[in-house]
Amino acid sequence: MPPKISAFPKCYLDEIAGQRSMTVFDWITEARSLDADGLEMYDGFFTSLDNAYIDRVGDAIRAAGFAMPMLCCSPDFTNPDADARKRAVAHEAELIRVTRRLGGPGTVCRVLSGQRYPEVGRKQGLEWVVACIEELLPVARECDVVLGLENHYKDGFWHHPEFAQKQDVFLELVEAIPERRHFGVQFDPSNAIVAGDDPIALLRAVADRVVSMHASDRYLADGTTLDELRQADGTLGYSPHLLHGVTGKGLNDYHTIFTILAEHGYRGWISIEDGMNGMGEMAESLAFLRMMIKRYFPE
Repeated sequence: MPPKISAFPKCYLDEIAGQRSMTVFDWITEARSLDADGLEMYDGFFTSLDNAYIDRVGDAIRAAGFAMPMLCCSPDFTNPDADARKRAVAHEAELIRVTRRLGGPGTVCRVLSGQRYPEVGRKQGLEWVVACIEELLPVARECDVVLGLENHYKDGFWHHPEFAQKQDVFLELVEAIPERRHFGVQFDPSNAIVAGDDPIALLRAVADRVVSMHASDRYLADGTTLDELRQADGTLGYSPHLLHGVTGKGLNDYHTIFTILAEHGYRGWISIEDGMNGMGEMAESLAFLRMMIKRYFPE
């Protein structure tokens, strides 16, 4: 089976998870117009984790004709406060069970490393993150859920960027966790660009461990170069000159990305993070992905 496509409403993240001016049920209803196979969720969309509420969400997703392929979670495993790390593990364990309830066996539950606190060094941070993920693996196995570690930039509600944002730190973290059945990589090429890394090089390094993928895109505002966006620490930040756009029209080389995925027999989900300029762009991004999957993954 070729990869399936899901949608994530980055355009409504603050409305649903921040201001609460829109509900997850509103989004599910609006998404009925999209040519997608699934709707990716974010734990901040939920107003409760009680089984009855989660079942309502799941019922609404299925009634709209979708599956739930991944739950985006943002655990902070690098917090200098040991009690905070324990709470993060406990919360992620609960979300693994929510993931199973919403998506069934084999569904991806995203994990992150945590925030890049100035006082936490690389060695210490890696030790904490590996220990936290290893503590969660038995829960993932019990639920038959896959933990997907994303090469992330920054959760929208965090103060600091991702600890493992840069490719070298991310790869060291991935390699420290040998589990392959219930742990893998949630690949986001745009986040590699934001980190100042080459998304193709990163994908080649982790292609055999990719379990899910985000397919957003970025493009430069007129008159701007990538070098001009570089910060003092060598990374790329969310600049007003680095814009969201229709997938396939930005900085990512999706033809090479899909070639690599096809070579490795990828059969997971591909989810767009889009809609920042309206639902029309989200529909256009979905159409692009349909075309790419038909080309690179012929049935």
